[in-house]
Amino acid sequence: MIIREYRDADAEQMINAWNEVVEEGVAFPQEEYLTADTGKEFFTSQTYCGVAEEGGIVKGFYILHPNNVGRCGHIANASYVVSNRYRGQHIGEKLVADSLDQGARHGFKLMQFNAVVASNVHARHLYARLGFIQLGIIPKGFRLKSGSYDDIYIFYKEL
Repeated sequence: MIIREYRDADAEQMINAWNEVVEEGVAFPQEEYLTADTGKEFFTSQTYCGVAEEGGIVKGFYILHPNNVGRCGHIANASYVVSNRYRGQHIGEKLVADSLDQGARHGFKLMQFNAVVASNVHARHLYARLGFIQLGIIPKGFRLKSGSYDDIYIFYKEL
């Protein structure tokens, strides 16, 4: 498996994987699904998209972009997607590591995650293992698909 830059030919598989996560309703704040048109526009609007690919199959990917604008534009943010059928293979860890490298290459000084859902323990443990610092907790900051609320964690790491 390699981690490489996004290509237009990846869009369909990436859209399907993104929409799986949106459908689950436990990790991403988005509620709208990507379409062929909105997906390509979304991916090309990012600073960088890294794709975990093996044998022509997109197993996961990330999007990297500024967390804010202007005087805070040096802080990156990223979102990670691993397709359901490929979870548990440490693909997420490889994606996060690559996003940190790409973030530094693109001139970002820090990476900040604004809303890591408390029940997403695998992500929280991964970020801690990779040296992210937890800044705080926002109680009931995330509305789950079920309609109940879960806490969100804020993390950051210098690049």
